[in-house]
Amino acid sequence: MAVLLFPGQGSQHVGMGKEMYENHTKAQELFNQADEVLGFGLSKVMFDGTEDDLKKTKITQPAVFLNSYVHYAVNNDVEISAVAGHSLGELTALTVNGVLTFEDGLNLVYQRAQAMQEACNNTKGTMAAILGLEDEIVESLCEETEGVIVAANYNCPGQLVVSGEVSAIESIVETAKEKGARRALILNVDGAFHSPLMISAQDKLQQAIESTVFAMPKAPIYQNVSGKAETDPEVIKSNLIKQLTDSVRWTQSMQNMITDGHTKYIEFGAKVLSGFMRRVDRSLDVTQL
Repeated sequence: MAVLLFPGQGSQHVGMGKEMYENHTKAQELFNQADEVLGFGLSKVMFDGTEDDLKKTKITQPAVFLNSYVHYAVNNDVEISAVAGHSLGELTALTVNGVLTFEDGLNLVYQRAQAMQEACNNTKGTMAAILGLEDEIVESLCEETEGVIVAANYNCPGQLVVSGEVSAIESIVETAKEKGARRALILNVDGAFHSPLMISAQDKLQQAIESTVFAMPKAPIYQNVSGKAETDPEVIKSNLIKQLTDSVRWTQSMQNMITDGHTKYIEFGAKVLSGFMRRVDRSLDVTQL
């Protein structure tokens, strides 16, 4: 049995999924179904688009979802002990876990992406990665920095991503360097994800989620907002809505998985989250598909 992990935005690359499409009938069926559901050729953008095409939030999110889901569908002989996904990857995890149908999961990801793209267009926000400082120090820097800025992604010990207004992010990057950060760099993203600047996207996602059927999960899901294993569909929905403006507590999720006795982990479609797991405990059985 294994915990299945699904990456989020940032794991995309030109050509993603193409090899799967060319070598597996099941992958072809899913890519074709996704194009039909969305009403445009997502697969073409993934296989032959440019990096700029793939960086657009409304493209990135369904592309990452589809790529991860296809990798799972072709390698679905793993017995699931739990699931987890980073940011949008949480929707992939829910789909694999039987909470959402493939079509509903894809539709929710696309509606989420469109709402977030609109919020990005209407607000001037960005994000920055702070490496080599304790989480508590970065949290204090956020509190001391003028403007809207929050700790957004607790990725692993020593790596925290902050999110907020451009001026606030620029300021904290310089302050973090002065405080001894190993690296502090502004990320090439559309906007301030997982911050109060995403409130308009959250309102739209809530409407979409409340009109979608959420079934009982086959296994617990460690959710970003709580960092804990959840099984109640209503709690899962509530946490999924909060996630757009709340922090991704991935470090806490990983620590709770280990505390709960999980020792085997498989990441589908990327190598990002498995790298984070090894930063927490190198003795774990961690692989990528």
